[in-house]
Amino acid sequence: MLATNVWSAGYELDLVVRRGSRVVFVEVKSKSGRRFGRPEEMVDARKRERLVRAAEAWLARHPACRGLRVRFEVVAIDGDGLRRLPLGDPV
Repeated sequence: MLATNVWSAGYELDLVVRRGSRVVFVEVKSKSGRRFGRPEEMVDARKRERLVRAAEAWLARHPACRGLRVRFEVVAIDGDGLRRLPLGDPV
């Protein structure tokens, strides 16, 4: 674990984790019910753009992570349990 609930470029990064040669930026979403959809559906295109900006700024301040691959994930928590879902590798 490299960071939790850290602010970067005006946006919050829930988790920053290193897994081997990869830095993973994790957005955590939870919901108690499905009335308005699943937790992962709350990560729309606008939220993804914010995550990328925050990640780019965080990486610029942490030169030790240069050269590592970057990945984005959502951890969705609801009545079905916990799910890890990739958001792709946009950086």
